[in-house]
Amino acid sequence: MNGWIILDKPVGLGSTQAVGAVKRVCREAGLGKVKVGHGGTLDPLASGVLPIALGEATKLCGRMLDASKTYDFTVAFGVETAGLDAEGDVVATSDVRPTLAEVEAVLPRFTGPIEQVPPAYSAIKIDGQRAYDRARAGEDVEMKARGVTR
Repeated sequence: MNGWIILDKPVGLGSTQAVGAVKRVCREAGLGKVKVGHGGTLDPLASGVLPIALGEATKLCGRMLDASKTYDFTVAFGVETAGLDAEGDVVATSDVRPTLAEVEAVLPRFTGPIEQVPPAYSAIKIDGQRAYDRARAGEDVEMKARGVTR
C-alpha cells in the first residue's frame, strides 16, 4: 500500500501518536507491516492538516518537512502564558487591546526573511527530544534564533 492519508489532526493527539494509530489500523485491517511516516510535526495542542505517508510515499516525507508551509491561528489579546500557548500558566494580563490599524502597522516587521526565536513549547528537537516535551517536564529550554521567511 502506497499513498497519502490527509489527517485532520485534533487537539490532544501528537504527530507520532497519529502515525502509530495509522500503523495499528493497517495491521488490524490485515495489510501487514506498512511503512508509515508524516510530512510535518504538529504540537499536540495544535489542530490541523497532518499528511500521513504510506509505503513508498514515505520517501517524500523529508521533502514535505522542508517545504514551505502556511499556518492559520487564533490570537487572544490580553493574556500571556508561560509557554506562549493555550495550555501554559497565565503569567501576565492586560486590558489593552490593539486596534486593527495598530495590528496592521506592525505586520511588516514579521514579513519576509526574519530571525525568530521559537518558543520552548515547539516541536523542534533538542538533543533528540521535542522542545515541548522538555518544557512540559519542567526543564529550562533555551531556543536558538533561526531564519524563517514569512
